[in-house]
Amino acid sequence: MANWENYLEDNRSRFLDEMLDFIRIPSISALSEHAGDIQRAGEWVANRMDAAGIEGIRILPTGGPPVVYGEWLHAPDKPTILIYGHFDTQPVDPVDLWSSPPFEPVVQDGKVYARGSSDDKGNMLIPILATEALLKTDGSLPVNLKFFFEGEEEIGSGHLPDLIDSQKELLTCDLVVSADGLQWREDQPSLLVGFKGLCALQIDVKGPNVDLHSGIYGGTVQNPIHALVRLLDSMRSPAGDVLVKGFYDDVIPLSAEDRDQIAAIGHDEIEYKEQLGVNHLFGEPGYTALERAWVRPTLELNGIWGGFQGEGSKTVTPSEAHAKITCRLVPDQDPNKILEQLVTHIEKYTPPGVEISVSPKAAPSPAYRIPDDHPGNQAAYAVLEEVYGKTPYFTRLGGTLPVCRLFLDKLDVYTVTFAFGLEDENAHAPDEFFRISSFEQGQKAYCKLLHRLSEQEGL
Repeated sequence: MANWENYLEDNRSRFLDEMLDFIRIPSISALSEHAGDIQRAGEWVANRMDAAGIEGIRILPTGGPPVVYGEWLHAPDKPTILIYGHFDTQPVDPVDLWSSPPFEPVVQDGKVYARGSSDDKGNMLIPILATEALLKTDGSLPVNLKFFFEGEEEIGSGHLPDLIDSQKELLTCDLVVSADGLQWREDQPSLLVGFKGLCALQIDVKGPNVDLHSGIYGGTVQNPIHALVRLLDSMRSPAGDVLVKGFYDDVIPLSAEDRDQIAAIGHDEIEYKEQLGVNHLFGEPGYTALERAWVRPTLELNGIWGGFQGEGSKTVTPSEAHAKITCRLVPDQDPNKILEQLVTHIEKYTPPGVEISVSPKAAPSPAYRIPDDHPGNQAAYAVLEEVYGKTPYFTRLGGTLPVCRLFLDKLDVYTVTFAFGLEDENAHAPDEFFRISSFEQGQKAYCKLLHRLSEQEGL
Protein backbone atom coordinates (compact mmCIF):
# COMPACT_ATOMS: atom_id res chain seq x y z
CA MET A 1 0.00 0.00 0.00
CA ALA A 2 1.36 3.40 -0.98
CA ASN A 3 2.05 5.98 1.73
CA TRP A 4 -0.73 8.17 0.42
CA GLU A 5 -3.20 5.29 0.76
CA ASN A 6 -2.29 4.91 4.44
CA TYR A 7 -2.73 8.66 4.88
CA LEU A 8 -6.21 8.57 3.36
CA GLU A 9 -7.18 5.64 5.57
CA ASP A 10 -5.83 7.31 8.72
CA ASN A 11 -7.76 10.52 8.01
CA ARG A 12 -11.11 9.09 6.91
CA SER A 13 -13.08 10.42 9.89
CA ARG A 14 -11.50 13.87 9.73
CA PHE A 15 -12.15 14.20 6.02
CA LEU A 16 -15.80 13.23 6.46
CA ASP A 17 -16.23 15.74 9.29
CA GLU A 18 -14.74 18.44 7.08
CA MET A 19 -17.14 17.65 4.27
CA LEU A 20 -20.05 17.99 6.72
CA ASP A 21 -18.75 21.40 7.85
CA PHE A 22 -18.47 22.53 4.23
CA ILE A 23 -22.00 21.37 3.41
CA ARG A 24 -23.47 23.30 6.35
CA ILE A 25 -22.82 26.59 4.53
CA PRO A 26 -26.05 27.41 2.62
CA SER A 27 -24.29 28.69 -0.51
CA ILE A 28 -27.32 29.03 -2.81
CA SER A 29 -26.22 31.11 -5.79
CA ALA A 30 -29.71 31.66 -7.22
CA LEU A 31 -30.95 33.58 -4.15
CA SER A 32 -29.47 37.01 -3.46
CA GLU A 33 -30.03 36.66 0.29
CA HIS A 34 -27.32 33.97 0.28
CA ALA A 35 -24.62 36.15 -1.30
CA GLY A 36 -22.81 36.28 2.05
CA ASP A 37 -22.93 32.49 2.29
CA ILE A 38 -21.35 32.19 -1.16
CA GLN A 39 -18.49 34.39 0.05
CA ARG A 40 -18.19 32.33 3.22
CA ALA A 41 -18.05 29.08 1.24
CA GLY A 42 -15.30 30.53 -0.96
CA GLU A 43 -13.29 31.48 2.11
CA TRP A 44 -13.80 27.98 3.52
CA VAL A 45 -12.41 26.50 0.29
CA ALA A 46 -9.41 28.86 0.33
CA ASN A 47 -8.58 27.93 3.93
CA ARG A 48 -8.95 24.23 3.22
CA MET A 49 -6.65 24.45 0.20
CA ASP A 50 -4.05 26.23 2.32
CA ALA A 51 -4.23 23.48 4.94
CA ALA A 52 -3.64 20.90 2.20
CA GLY A 53 -0.36 22.56 1.19
CA ILE A 54 -1.64 24.23 -1.97
CA GLU A 55 0.11 27.52 -2.74
CA GLY A 56 -0.67 30.87 -4.38
CA ILE A 57 -4.22 30.85 -3.05
CA ARG A 58 -6.31 33.85 -3.94
CA ILE A 59 -9.97 34.76 -4.29
CA LEU A 60 -10.50 36.17 -7.76
CA PRO A 61 -13.16 38.91 -7.94
CA THR A 62 -15.66 38.40 -10.74
CA GLY A 63 -18.21 41.15 -10.23
CA GLY A 64 -20.40 38.38 -8.86
CA PRO A 65 -19.77 35.21 -6.83
CA PRO A 66 -16.03 34.62 -6.26
CA VAL A 67 -13.65 32.14 -7.83
CA VAL A 68 -11.04 30.52 -5.58
CA TYR A 69 -7.67 29.83 -7.22
CA GLY A 70 -4.61 27.93 -6.00
CA GLU A 71 -1.59 26.19 -7.47
CA TRP A 72 1.36 23.88 -6.94
CA LEU A 73 3.90 24.28 -9.75
CA HIS A 74 7.07 22.38 -8.80
CA ALA A 75 7.07 19.49 -11.29
CA PRO A 76 9.38 20.59 -14.13
CA ASP A 77 8.77 18.96 -17.51
CA LYS A 78 5.48 17.54 -16.32
CA PRO A 79 2.00 18.57 -17.55
CA THR A 80 -0.02 21.28 -15.82
CA ILE A 81 -3.51 20.16 -14.81
CA LEU A 82 -6.26 22.58 -13.80
CA ILE A 83 -8.85 21.08 -11.45
CA TYR A 84 -12.35 22.56 -11.57
CA GLY A 85 -15.32 22.37 -9.22
CA HIS A 86 -18.06 24.58 -7.76
CA PHE A 87 -19.13 25.39 -4.21
CA ASP A 88 -22.56 26.88 -4.91
CA THR A 89 -25.72 24.81 -4.63
CA GLN A 90 -29.24 24.69 -5.96
CA PRO A 91 -32.14 26.14 -3.90
CA VAL A 92 -33.85 23.72 -1.53
CA ASP A 93 -37.52 24.17 -2.43
CA PRO A 94 -39.81 22.39 -1.77
CA VAL A 95 -38.45 22.27 1.78
CA ASP A 96 -41.38 20.23 3.11
CA LEU A 97 -40.33 17.26 0.97
CA TRP A 98 -36.96 16.97 2.74
CA SER A 99 -36.63 14.34 5.45
CA SER A 100 -34.22 16.60 7.37
CA PRO A 101 -33.13 20.26 7.15
CA PRO A 102 -31.26 20.65 3.84
CA PHE A 103 -28.12 22.24 5.29
CA GLU A 104 -27.93 20.11 8.42
CA PRO A 105 -26.21 16.99 7.03
CA VAL A 106 -27.39 13.61 8.23
CA VAL A 107 -25.15 10.53 7.94
CA GLN A 108 -27.29 7.44 7.48
CA ASP A 109 -26.68 4.03 5.86
CA GLY A 110 -23.32 5.09 4.44
CA LYS A 111 -24.74 8.26 2.84
CA VAL A 112 -24.56 11.97 3.62
CA TYR A 113 -27.97 13.63 3.15
CA ALA A 114 -27.81 17.38 2.53
CA ARG A 115 -28.04 19.97 -0.24
CA GLY A 116 -24.74 20.17 -2.09
CA SER A 117 -23.42 16.86 -0.78
CA SER A 118 -23.18 15.30 -4.24
CA ASP A 119 -23.47 18.43 -6.41
CA ASP A 120 -20.78 19.51 -5.91
CA LYS A 121 -19.27 20.04 -2.47
CA GLY A 122 -18.47 16.41 -1.73
CA ASN A 123 -17.04 15.88 -5.19
CA MET A 124 -14.98 19.10 -5.37
CA LEU A 125 -13.44 18.41 -1.96
CA ILE A 126 -12.05 15.07 -3.19
CA PRO A 127 -9.11 16.42 -5.27
CA ILE A 128 -8.10 18.78 -2.44
CA LEU A 129 -7.89 15.84 -0.05
CA ALA A 130 -6.01 13.72 -2.60
CA THR A 131 -3.52 16.56 -3.07
CA GLU A 132 -3.03 16.80 0.69
CA ALA A 133 -2.39 13.06 0.93
CA LEU A 134 0.31 13.19 -1.76
CA LEU A 135 2.00 16.31 -0.38
CA LYS A 136 1.95 15.12 3.23
CA THR A 137 3.45 11.72 2.35
CA ASP A 138 5.61 12.23 -0.76
CA GLY A 139 6.41 15.89 -0.23
CA SER A 140 5.61 16.65 -3.87
CA LEU A 141 3.10 16.06 -6.67
CA PRO A 142 3.64 14.06 -9.88
CA VAL A 143 2.21 16.93 -12.01
CA ASN A 144 1.78 20.68 -11.77
CA LEU A 145 -1.64 21.57 -10.41
CA LYS A 146 -3.90 24.60 -10.61
CA PHE A 147 -7.27 24.79 -8.86
CA PHE A 148 -10.29 26.77 -10.04
CA PHE A 149 -13.40 26.59 -7.87
CA GLU A 150 -16.37 28.82 -8.71
CA GLY A 151 -19.48 30.00 -6.88
CA GLU A 152 -22.06 30.41 -9.66
CA GLU A 153 -22.18 27.19 -11.69
CA GLU A 154 -25.80 26.60 -10.72
CA ILE A 155 -26.83 29.90 -12.33
CA GLY A 156 -24.85 29.51 -15.55
CA SER A 157 -21.33 30.81 -14.69
CA GLY A 158 -22.21 34.18 -16.19
CA HIS A 159 -19.16 36.05 -14.89
CA LEU A 160 -16.60 33.45 -15.96
CA PRO A 161 -16.11 34.45 -19.63
CA ASP A 162 -14.72 37.87 -18.68
CA LEU A 163 -12.73 36.42 -15.79
CA ILE A 164 -11.08 33.77 -17.96
CA ASP A 165 -10.31 36.39 -20.61
CA SER A 166 -8.57 38.52 -17.99
CA GLN A 167 -6.66 35.61 -16.41
CA LYS A 168 -5.53 33.55 -19.41
CA GLU A 169 -1.87 33.50 -18.38
CA LEU A 170 -2.73 32.47 -14.83
CA LEU A 171 -5.02 29.67 -16.06
CA THR A 172 -2.79 28.30 -18.83
CA CYS A 173 -2.72 24.51 -18.59
CA ASP A 174 -2.47 21.29 -20.61
CA LEU A 175 -5.74 19.77 -19.40
CA VAL A 176 -8.73 20.57 -17.21
CA VAL A 177 -10.12 17.90 -14.88
CA SER A 178 -13.64 18.53 -13.61
CA ALA A 179 -14.64 17.36 -10.15
CA ASP A 180 -18.27 17.94 -11.16
CA GLY A 181 -19.95 15.02 -12.88
CA LEU A 182 -21.15 11.45 -12.48
CA GLN A 183 -20.28 7.79 -12.53
CA TRP A 184 -22.77 5.37 -14.07
CA ARG A 185 -23.35 3.10 -11.08
CA GLU A 186 -21.76 2.47 -7.70
CA ASP A 187 -19.97 -0.58 -9.16
CA GLN A 188 -19.76 0.54 -12.81
CA PRO A 189 -17.43 3.38 -13.87
CA SER A 190 -18.05 5.73 -16.74
CA LEU A 191 -16.44 8.64 -18.53
CA LEU A 192 -18.66 11.60 -19.37
CA VAL A 193 -17.73 12.77 -22.85
CA GLY A 194 -20.55 15.21 -23.59
CA PHE A 195 -22.81 17.77 -21.92
CA LYS A 196 -25.81 19.54 -23.37
CA GLY A 197 -25.92 23.30 -23.82
CA LEU A 198 -28.41 25.57 -22.10
CA CYS A 199 -30.84 28.35 -22.93
CA ALA A 200 -33.10 29.55 -20.08
CA LEU A 201 -35.82 32.18 -19.98
CA GLN A 202 -38.82 33.49 -18.07
CA ILE A 203 -42.14 34.50 -19.64
CA ASP A 204 -44.20 37.15 -17.85
CA VAL A 205 -47.80 37.67 -18.95
CA LYS A 206 -49.64 40.86 -17.94
CA GLY A 207 -53.40 41.30 -18.22
CA PRO A 208 -55.67 43.66 -16.23
CA ASN A 209 -53.98 46.11 -13.88
CA VAL A 210 -55.29 44.27 -10.78
CA ASP A 211 -56.78 40.88 -9.96
CA LEU A 212 -60.46 40.96 -10.91
CA HIS A 213 -63.59 39.37 -9.43
CA SER A 214 -64.04 36.31 -11.65
CA GLY A 215 -67.81 36.49 -11.38
CA ILE A 216 -68.21 40.15 -12.21
CA TYR A 217 -65.48 40.34 -14.85
CA GLY A 218 -65.06 36.70 -15.92
CA GLY A 219 -65.63 36.17 -19.62
CA THR A 220 -65.00 39.82 -20.48
CA VAL A 221 -61.18 40.01 -20.43
CA GLN A 222 -58.34 37.66 -21.33
CA ASN A 223 -57.20 35.54 -18.38
CA PRO A 224 -53.35 35.67 -18.22
CA ILE A 225 -53.13 32.07 -17.02
CA HIS A 226 -55.27 30.82 -19.90
CA ALA A 227 -53.18 32.90 -22.30
CA LEU A 228 -49.94 31.51 -20.90
CA VAL A 229 -51.15 27.91 -21.05
CA ARG A 230 -52.20 28.34 -24.70
CA LEU A 231 -48.82 29.85 -25.51
CA LEU A 232 -46.85 27.09 -23.79
CA ASP A 233 -48.94 24.41 -25.48
CA SER A 234 -47.96 25.83 -28.86
CA MET A 235 -44.30 25.04 -28.22
CA ARG A 236 -44.48 21.25 -28.17
CA SER A 237 -46.56 18.66 -29.97
CA PRO A 238 -48.62 16.04 -28.08
CA ALA A 239 -45.96 13.50 -29.14
CA GLY A 240 -43.08 15.55 -27.70
CA ASP A 241 -41.57 17.30 -30.75
CA VAL A 242 -40.55 20.92 -30.23
CA LEU A 243 -42.65 23.11 -32.55
CA VAL A 244 -40.57 26.30 -32.39
CA LYS A 245 -39.61 27.16 -35.97
CA GLY A 246 -35.92 26.48 -36.66
CA PHE A 247 -35.32 24.65 -33.37
CA TYR A 248 -33.91 21.53 -35.07
CA ASP A 249 -32.26 23.25 -38.05
CA ASP A 250 -28.66 22.91 -36.83
CA VAL A 251 -29.01 19.52 -35.14
CA ILE A 252 -26.69 16.91 -36.67
CA PRO A 253 -28.45 13.53 -37.08
CA LEU A 254 -27.29 10.81 -34.71
CA SER A 255 -24.60 8.63 -36.23
CA ALA A 256 -24.83 4.85 -36.16
CA GLU A 257 -21.67 4.85 -34.01
CA ASP A 258 -23.29 7.13 -31.41
CA ARG A 259 -26.44 5.05 -31.30
CA ASP A 260 -24.44 1.82 -30.95
CA GLN A 261 -22.33 3.31 -28.15
CA ILE A 262 -25.42 4.37 -26.21
CA ALA A 263 -27.26 1.09 -26.85
CA ALA A 264 -24.25 -0.91 -25.60
CA ILE A 265 -24.84 0.42 -22.10
CA GLY A 266 -28.00 -1.68 -21.88
CA HIS A 267 -30.30 0.89 -20.28
CA ASP A 268 -33.31 -0.85 -18.70
CA GLU A 269 -36.32 1.41 -19.38
CA ILE A 270 -38.61 -0.63 -17.10
CA GLU A 271 -36.20 -0.12 -14.21
CA TYR A 272 -35.87 3.53 -15.24
CA LYS A 273 -39.64 4.04 -14.97
CA GLU A 274 -39.71 2.35 -11.57
CA GLN A 275 -36.86 4.56 -10.37
CA LEU A 276 -38.72 7.70 -11.47
CA GLY A 277 -42.11 6.55 -10.24
CA VAL A 278 -43.84 6.83 -13.64
CA ASN A 279 -45.70 4.29 -15.76
CA HIS A 280 -44.95 5.79 -19.17
CA LEU A 281 -41.95 7.45 -20.82
CA PHE A 282 -42.51 10.47 -23.04
CA GLY A 283 -40.54 12.46 -25.57
CA GLU A 284 -39.53 13.02 -29.17
CA PRO A 285 -40.58 9.95 -31.22
CA GLY A 286 -37.97 7.72 -32.80
CA TYR A 287 -35.42 7.78 -29.99
CA THR A 288 -34.74 5.81 -26.83
CA ALA A 289 -34.97 7.47 -23.43
CA LEU A 290 -31.17 7.71 -23.17
CA GLU A 291 -30.87 9.18 -26.65
CA ARG A 292 -33.44 11.83 -25.83
CA ALA A 293 -31.79 12.62 -22.51
CA TRP A 294 -28.22 12.70 -23.81
CA VAL A 295 -28.08 13.65 -27.47
CA ARG A 296 -31.38 15.19 -28.58
CA PRO A 297 -32.40 18.80 -27.79
CA THR A 298 -35.30 19.40 -25.41
CA LEU A 299 -37.64 22.16 -24.28
CA GLU A 300 -38.93 21.81 -20.73
CA LEU A 301 -41.31 23.88 -18.63
CA ASN A 302 -39.63 24.28 -15.20
CA GLY A 303 -42.23 26.33 -13.37
CA ILE A 304 -45.57 28.08 -13.82
CA TRP A 305 -47.44 30.34 -11.44
CA GLY A 306 -50.09 33.01 -11.15
CA GLY A 307 -53.38 33.78 -9.44
CA PHE A 308 -54.49 32.46 -6.06
CA GLN A 309 -52.58 29.45 -4.74
CA GLY A 310 -53.43 29.46 -1.04
CA GLU A 311 -55.70 27.18 0.92
CA GLY A 312 -59.37 27.30 0.06
CA SER A 313 -60.90 29.27 -2.81
CA LYS A 314 -60.54 32.83 -4.02
CA THR A 315 -62.52 33.66 -7.13
CA VAL A 316 -60.22 35.95 -9.08
CA THR A 317 -59.20 36.49 -12.67
CA PRO A 318 -55.46 37.10 -12.07
CA SER A 319 -53.66 40.14 -13.39
CA GLU A 320 -50.52 38.21 -14.34
CA ALA A 321 -48.97 34.78 -14.88
CA HIS A 322 -45.42 33.52 -15.27
CA ALA A 323 -43.43 30.54 -16.51
CA LYS A 324 -39.79 29.44 -16.60
CA ILE A 325 -38.42 27.41 -19.51
CA THR A 326 -35.09 25.75 -20.24
CA CYS A 327 -33.87 24.28 -23.51
CA ARG A 328 -31.06 21.72 -23.36
CA LEU A 329 -29.10 21.86 -26.58
CA VAL A 330 -26.79 19.60 -28.58
CA PRO A 331 -23.59 20.38 -30.53
CA ASP A 332 -23.95 23.00 -33.30
CA GLN A 333 -27.05 24.56 -31.75
CA ASP A 334 -26.36 28.20 -30.84
CA PRO A 335 -28.14 29.08 -27.57
CA ASN A 336 -28.44 32.75 -28.56
CA LYS A 337 -30.07 31.75 -31.85
CA ILE A 338 -32.45 29.42 -30.01
CA LEU A 339 -33.40 32.28 -27.67
CA GLU A 340 -34.20 34.47 -30.67
CA GLN A 341 -36.34 31.69 -32.15
CA LEU A 342 -38.23 31.32 -28.87
CA VAL A 343 -38.90 35.06 -28.67
CA THR A 344 -40.17 35.05 -32.28
CA HIS A 345 -42.46 32.10 -31.49
CA ILE A 346 -43.76 33.76 -28.34
CA GLU A 347 -44.54 36.99 -30.20
CA LYS A 348 -46.34 35.06 -32.92
CA TYR A 349 -48.49 32.96 -30.58
CA THR A 350 -49.29 35.53 -27.88
CA PRO A 351 -53.09 35.61 -27.55
CA PRO A 352 -54.85 39.01 -27.79
CA GLY A 353 -55.63 40.90 -24.60
CA VAL A 354 -52.32 40.42 -22.77
CA GLU A 355 -48.79 41.80 -22.88
CA ILE A 356 -45.86 39.40 -22.71
CA SER A 357 -42.22 40.00 -21.85
CA VAL A 358 -39.33 37.53 -22.06
CA SER A 359 -36.12 37.65 -20.00
CA PRO A 360 -33.11 35.29 -20.07
CA LYS A 361 -32.51 33.58 -16.72
CA ALA A 362 -29.05 32.03 -17.12
CA ALA A 363 -26.02 32.69 -19.25
CA PRO A 364 -26.45 30.86 -22.59
CA SER A 365 -24.05 27.94 -22.93
CA PRO A 366 -23.27 25.78 -26.00
CA ALA A 367 -23.00 22.00 -25.77
CA TYR A 368 -19.64 20.31 -25.10
CA ARG A 369 -18.08 17.14 -26.54
CA ILE A 370 -14.59 15.74 -25.92
CA PRO A 371 -13.15 13.02 -28.21
CA ASP A 372 -13.35 9.61 -26.57
CA ASP A 373 -9.66 8.97 -27.29
CA HIS A 374 -8.32 12.27 -25.96
CA PRO A 375 -5.11 11.65 -23.93
CA GLY A 376 -6.79 12.91 -20.77
CA ASN A 377 -9.62 10.44 -21.28
CA GLN A 378 -7.11 7.65 -21.88
CA ALA A 379 -5.53 8.31 -18.48
CA ALA A 380 -8.89 8.60 -16.70
CA TYR A 381 -10.19 5.46 -18.41
CA ALA A 382 -7.18 3.43 -17.23
CA VAL A 383 -7.52 4.64 -13.65
CA LEU A 384 -11.25 3.95 -13.47
CA GLU A 385 -10.72 0.47 -14.89
CA GLU A 386 -8.08 -0.19 -12.24
CA VAL A 387 -10.10 1.22 -9.33
CA TYR A 388 -13.45 -0.39 -10.22
CA GLY A 389 -12.16 -3.55 -11.90
CA LYS A 390 -14.56 -2.99 -14.80
CA THR A 391 -14.36 -1.43 -18.25
CA PRO A 392 -15.82 2.10 -18.10
CA TYR A 393 -18.75 3.17 -20.26
CA PHE A 394 -18.59 6.32 -22.36
CA THR A 395 -21.63 8.36 -21.34
CA ARG A 396 -23.21 11.76 -21.96
CA LEU A 397 -25.24 14.01 -19.69
CA GLY A 398 -28.40 15.97 -20.37
CA GLY A 399 -27.23 18.59 -17.90
CA THR A 400 -24.92 21.50 -18.65
CA LEU A 401 -21.43 22.32 -17.39
CA PRO A 402 -20.79 25.71 -19.02
CA VAL A 403 -17.17 25.94 -17.97
CA CYS A 404 -16.16 23.02 -20.23
CA ARG A 405 -16.95 25.04 -23.34
CA LEU A 406 -15.46 28.18 -21.81
CA PHE A 407 -12.13 26.46 -21.19
CA LEU A 408 -12.15 24.96 -24.67
CA ASP A 409 -13.07 28.19 -26.43
CA LYS A 410 -10.86 30.53 -24.40
CA LEU A 411 -7.90 28.38 -23.27
CA ASP A 412 -7.94 25.80 -26.07
CA VAL A 413 -7.93 22.88 -23.62
CA TYR A 414 -10.38 20.03 -23.17
CA THR A 415 -11.97 19.07 -19.86
CA VAL A 416 -11.98 15.48 -18.62
CA THR A 417 -14.82 14.78 -16.19
CA PHE A 418 -13.59 12.84 -13.17
CA ALA A 419 -16.23 12.87 -10.45
CA PHE A 420 -18.02 10.31 -8.35
CA GLY A 421 -21.64 11.29 -7.89
CA LEU A 422 -24.41 9.01 -9.14
CA GLU A 423 -27.64 9.81 -10.98
CA ASP A 424 -29.83 8.52 -8.15
CA GLU A 425 -28.41 10.93 -5.55
CA ASN A 426 -31.21 13.50 -5.96
CA ALA A 427 -29.08 16.40 -7.13
CA HIS A 428 -31.36 19.46 -7.50
CA ALA A 429 -34.12 17.61 -5.60
CA PRO A 430 -35.14 17.04 -1.97
CA ASP A 431 -33.06 14.56 0.04
CA GLU A 432 -29.91 14.97 -2.04
CA PHE A 433 -27.19 12.61 -0.80
CA PHE A 434 -23.63 11.47 -1.48
CA ARG A 435 -22.28 8.01 -0.81
CA ILE A 436 -19.36 7.90 1.62
CA SER A 437 -17.93 4.99 -0.38
CA SER A 438 -17.81 7.25 -3.47
CA PHE A 439 -16.19 10.03 -1.43
CA GLU A 440 -13.42 7.70 -0.29
CA GLN A 441 -12.99 5.86 -3.59
CA GLY A 442 -12.71 9.18 -5.37
CA GLN A 443 -9.76 10.24 -3.21
CA LYS A 444 -7.83 7.11 -4.17
CA ALA A 445 -8.75 7.51 -7.81
CA TYR A 446 -7.50 11.12 -7.91
CA CYS A 447 -4.13 10.12 -6.43
CA LYS A 448 -3.80 7.47 -9.11
CA LEU A 449 -4.97 9.84 -11.86
CA LEU A 450 -2.33 12.47 -11.05
CA HIS A 451 0.38 9.80 -11.26
CA ARG A 452 -1.04 8.47 -14.53
CA LEU A 453 -1.24 11.96 -16.06
CA SER A 454 2.41 12.58 -15.26
CA GLU A 455 3.35 9.88 -17.78
CA GLN A 456 0.51 10.26 -20.27
CA GLU A 457 1.61 10.72 -23.86
CA GLY A 458 0.00 13.53 -25.83
CA LEU A 459 -0.41 16.06 -23.00
